Amino acid sequence: MTLDLLPSSIRTNYEVHEWKHACAILKTDFPQEWGNIITVLTGFRLKKSHIVVGGGGKTKVAQSLDTAFTDLGWVEKKFYTKIQVDEAVMESPTHKVDCFKNQVALEIEWSNKDPFYDRDLNNFRLLFDLRAISVGVIVTKADELRGLFEELEIWEKYGTTTTWMSKLLPRIEGGGGGGCPLLVFGIKKSLFEENA
Repeated sequence: MTLDLLPSSIRTNYEVHEWKHACAILKTDFPQEWGNIITVLTGFRLKKSHIVVGGGGKTKVAQSLDTAFTDLGWVEKKFYTKIQVDEAVMESPTHKVDCFKNQVALEIEWSNKDPFYDRDLNNFRLLFDLRAISVGVIVTKADELRGLFEELEIWEKYGTTTTWMSKLLPRIEGGGGGGCPLLVFGIKKSLFEENA
């Protein structure tokens, strides 16, 4: 495991897991994107005002992360893929990636239903097999946030059917991402800001 390549502040404030040497690949082959990820995650704070607000559309947490990556040149990206055998062409659509830059795909899963993980991992697997991406990254919620959400009386809003680290790990360990190197971050309570 090459998680030691991450700054200690990231390892303190996020639950981090990797597969297939994702950290080493990012740091060595994609140093700019590696630096961007560290910069965004270091600057991120889990603002109370962003997690207690009502639902509908992209959450304020996801928006703040999206904006931080966009400001560094990352883009939302849809890949148009097809398979051709002789003259027969079959469309093979993929789902758009939240943030993409130079063969690094990053998804932000804050409050979606947990089957979205299956979609993300399948997308990473396919795009990696097609050599469109080299690493997949997911930012989600660490399970330790449940206690905070219960204290704030917003647990019902998030519940157990949304995207939590404990819902993601079995999918990855079961091979959901195929051969794609993966790096996943779970936002922890230490990033919470009561007065923001």
